[in-house]
Amino acid sequence: MTTVTTTTPPAPPLLRLRLAAPGVLPRRLDGAWWPRSRDLLAELPLLLAALPRVWGHIASITVDPGAWTAAPGRMFVANQVVRLHRATALHPPSTVVLLAPGHGRWDLFVVPPDTADADAEPLMAAALSDYGARTRAVPR
Repeated sequence: MTTVTTTTPPAPPLLRLRLAAPGVLPRRLDGAWWPRSRDLLAELPLLLAALPRVWGHIASITVDPGAWTAAPGRMFVANQVVRLHRATALHPPSTVVLLAPGHGRWDLFVVPPDTADADAEPLMAAALSDYGARTRAVPR
């Protein structure tokens, strides 16, 4: 006789993302994101999948080149091409800028992945504190 044991896989970790409440303007930041690593190829698909559908297809992302491991100039996400741009001096170093043609631009504050839990949550909250942020926790 064979015994089969089934185990429940662990729940996926939550995507650490806070988005500003829709319609609250003006605002400098549209959200705060705390990625788990500096690997754009691993982190961006998870982030893009969690964004509100009303933001449309994110076709272009600008990042701080010093904050991430090397990545190609474009990547394939959800059957669509996303172009990756390295920031210029005018781009704030602690943000990613998401562009969706015909929908708009969204700036997300990025908490470094190696930030301690006790420090990261207050940073995320402070980034959006003036704008009535809402928390969005999404399974990864």
